Amino acid sequence: HLYLQRYGEELRKSSFSSEQIAEFLLKLLKKRLFSSPESFATTLEKHYETIFQTKGNIPISQANWQRKLEEVEEDYDDDTEKEEKLLEVVEITSRLFPPLSSSALKLLQKLQRWAEKARARPDSKAKKLLQWLEEHIRPQGNWSNKRVIIFTEYRTTQNWLYGILASHGFTQDPKTKESRLLMLYGGMPLKERERIKAAFQASPEISPVRILLATDAASEGIDLQNYCYRLIHYEIPWNPNRMEQRNGRIDRHGQKSSQVLIYHFVPKGYQNRAPQTGNLIGDLEFLYRVACKMEKIQRDLLGKVSPVLATQVEEAMVGRRTLLDVEKCEGENTPSYRMLRFEKKIQQDIQRLHSKLEESKKQLQLTPENLQQVVEIGLKLAGKPPLIEATLAGVWPDPHKKRQKCPVFYLPKLDGSWRKCLQGLRHPYTGEVRPITFDPAIAQGRDDVVLIHLNHSLVQLCLKYLRAEIWSQGNSKKLHRVCYKLVPPHILNTPAVLAYAKLMILGNRSHKLHEEILFAGGTLREGKFSRIPQVSKLKEILDSSREGEIPPQTIHYLASLWPSIQDSLRRALERRMRERTSILQTTLERIKEKEKSNMKAILEELQMAIQKELEKEPPAQLELFSEEAREQLHKNRQRLKRRLEEIPCELEQELQAIEEKFSQIEARLFPLAVTFFVPQNWSK
Repeated sequence: HLYLQRYGEELRKSSFSSEQIAEFLLKLLKKRLFSSPESFATTLEKHYETIFQTKGNIPISQANWQRKLEEVEEDYDDDTEKEEKLLEVVEITSRLFPPLSSSALKLLQKLQRWAEKARARPDSKAKKLLQWLEEHIRPQGNWSNKRVIIFTEYRTTQNWLYGILASHGFTQDPKTKESRLLMLYGGMPLKERERIKAAFQASPEISPVRILLATDAASEGIDLQNYCYRLIHYEIPWNPNRMEQRNGRIDRHGQKSSQVLIYHFVPKGYQNRAPQTGNLIGDLEFLYRVACKMEKIQRDLLGKVSPVLATQVEEAMVGRRTLLDVEKCEGENTPSYRMLRFEKKIQQDIQRLHSKLEESKKQLQLTPENLQQVVEIGLKLAGKPPLIEATLAGVWPDPHKKRQKCPVFYLPKLDGSWRKCLQGLRHPYTGEVRPITFDPAIAQGRDDVVLIHLNHSLVQLCLKYLRAEIWSQGNSKKLHRVCYKLVPPHILNTPAVLAYAKLMILGNRSHKLHEEILFAGGTLREGKFSRIPQVSKLKEILDSSREGEIPPQTIHYLASLWPSIQDSLRRALERRMRERTSILQTTLERIKEKEKSNMKAILEELQMAIQKELEKEPPAQLELFSEEAREQLHKNRQRLKRRLEEIPCELEQELQAIEEKFSQIEARLFPLAVTFFVPQNWSK
């Protein structure tokens, strides 16, 4: 590091037109040095070869060099391509230098000799990593179930580290020959990338992988939090946002651990020294303080890191800064902070919408039991085999003896259009077919069971058959609108009846504003209907009911009561309809105001955008434009002005249309089905 600092000073002393080019080379060499000796050696080697092969500097414009620099600073999906571009820019930059002084050449040769020796053995950082892995991942020579991700910025460092870890037995279990370490890097085949992800996300009980060695390019947008809560930054990125992205691979929704542990390397005794840059220890400590500052920003504001931090890192690494300016990071970051507040508001909106979704699911009775019933009936209507009860560790058989029914199943053999329902059932790592469940609580945090939700192809296909049967006009119906169920005697000591109906709330011009399924019912004591007003009591009867054998004489008796109770049952439904309609008035009013507010916000935002566009200054040197281009620009501005004038009238019309849509509200009732409930002691 000292040789490199002196070499950078020599480059700045050169009769050299742009200090920016010298600083770029110094920053790059230092970044590669802080990554690994191998990464530094490959970069220095290209610089060294170019310097000694070039006879004098080669003319190249500042603009062309800047363009090449921008190319290398882009994000690359392929790490090999990134390395090639980087070395290409190193070569071009090196050719720009005039002949080096004798002192600069001596320093360069010393750097070259040091790099060749250093790349051939583990450095202190690699040794510390090996020690950490022995303590936490392979204690006393025995592989634990703990996992860790080791991140590096460069593919060169990744390969170098892999070689060191392999030589110490961390890549393969010598007894089982199973792979304990896998690598993720940009440019690897997608199928291989998914295989490695599946292996790392699978339970340690079935997947032997314990260490994932990854580059930044390979990790973007990938979830790795299932069974891993430890992450090591082999180098601290100079752009703190890169560190944030790495941490987000495991510090995210779905993480099972109560804490996420993030590690990076710091010099010994850093707590006892004042911050100072310009030497190896000082530079590394500066990066450490940046990491701490980044963590604080994330913790306090739940968002992105200030771009000012990245600028300050680069300034410190080339000797133009010694301290981290905390106030500048926070003060100059107002746009970023506004973005953080915006993101926080989005999170709050998501939480609010999630609560609304849960409430809607409750109102529509989208319970796991009902979804299961839909699938069971749909399979039966389609002539398919039924669901097959399965076992699942910790769920069924229920170790707590709380569940009375099996909640996990295997799908039967399905063919034709039903085959698509089998997609996604195989485990991404083992390939074994997994059981299904309709309960999100069972599937949460597990990869050995598949959740069947409302939008799953299996449910949608079964609903298709169910709807077709419900509205079928034929005589050979497989589904009936009347059924009989048994209820425990402590819930019901006399028969009862419950009717279902679809409630539709219509607005002006029969615009559908709302629909739901409601039910009403009552007891049948001595053949007379007595309405049960409490919806909770009806739900209790419904929830406790089950299918069972009912004597034919009981069914005949209940059927004979129908002519005398149907009008009373219809009136009970109508009364329930009026109650719900009254309750829904407030909801509909809220929906109406929300629609008006949204429409107003959209049009006002459009109005502001157009005004802002019209306030812009005309393009510089407009007279250089062709006549056709100037004419088109004039037409575009005239169109924007007309559109701006139309917005107030359009807003008034849209608000009036929303008012009309919610006027003349009418409730309609469509009876659907009837269920008779019989106390269990009546069935004997």
